[in-house]
Amino acid sequence: AYTIFPNGGWRPKLPHVLERIEEKDGTVWHAQHDYGKQNVIKPEIAYEVHSCLVDALDKGTGKAARPNFGLKKMEAAGKTGTAYDFTDVLFAGYDNAITCAVWAGFDKPQRIFRGAFGHDIALPVWVDVMNASAEHYPPKDISQPRGLERVSICAKSGLLATDKCVEKIKTSAGETEEKTTYLELVTSDQKPTEPCDVHGELHASLTRDLPPSEFPRAALAVDTNAVTPITPKGPTLLATRDPYNSVHAMVYPKPTSSPPEAEKAVTSEEMPDPTKPVLKAIPVQPAEGEASAPSSAPVPTDTVTTVVKPSGSPVEVRRAIPVARPTPQASEPEIRRANPVDEDESN
Repeated sequence: AYTIFPNGGWRPKLPHVLERIEEKDGTVWHAQHDYGKQNVIKPEIAYEVHSCLVDALDKGTGKAARPNFGLKKMEAAGKTGTAYDFTDVLFAGYDNAITCAVWAGFDKPQRIFRGAFGHDIALPVWVDVMNASAEHYPPKDISQPRGLERVSICAKSGLLATDKCVEKIKTSAGETEEKTTYLELVTSDQKPTEPCDVHGELHASLTRDLPPSEFPRAALAVDTNAVTPITPKGPTLLATRDPYNSVHAMVYPKPTSSPPEAEKAVTSEEMPDPTKPVLKAIPVQPAEGEASAPSSAPVPTDTVTTVVKPSGSPVEVRRAIPVARPTPQASEPEIRRANPVDEDESN
């Protein structure tokens, strides 16, 4: 699969294993195979992926290939691979002439050792194979297709970079400025047409209006113009019940300490009879010379209280008029009669 990236998007039509067979007497048997090509992806797409794999080898997980393992000076690309729990490690890469993939692991999957990564185990083997193959199959530079160009992109907005695409970063030495731009390979269809809308003056727009034809829009399956909307009758749409009492509160029953019959009797006694007149309360005046005890604040007598009958019609309660308290009269001392006592009983 990796051969399509250095080949410009094509692979051999029928892959083969044997190129030729040489016998001990010098006889050469050429294997029958088809040298045809089959296009898989566009050359521009293949080169874009190739540029990503070049960065992975030079700046990513394979950056130790040249300084540590001695990869020769040639255009190459590749990517490491590490399985979960360190059971398998890989490195797949290529140049213009050779594509090589290295795998290391056990026949029955088990952990190689904790911390076994592809750049430590598989990458050195791949470097030795590529250096040895360069003597018999000299690699060449991989040319860039004409349909690609390098443009400066702002990493924050994804649009064309400007001179304002700079952000301030606080470091231990103080505050410094760092550019947010990078070079990217794009086709004419992939190239942004608008400048960065994140960095710039204070009036820079933080939103972008897209034309309706730039992205596909989902079409409705039903014509909404022929549908009559339903007008809600209340502020909240509910089903037949409100199980969580989210709108209508539920009143819980009061605890009862007496039988219902007794409660009904008490309730009926407390209710006034509308057919009977309301009696007046006549206050008692204190006697002369008797100190009056301090009383509470006087209750206004001009207030008219309204009692509601069970049927709902109001009944007017008459006003209470104070009456003078009668003076208590002193009563004569009571003289009781003495009963005679028998002498025998007294002795």
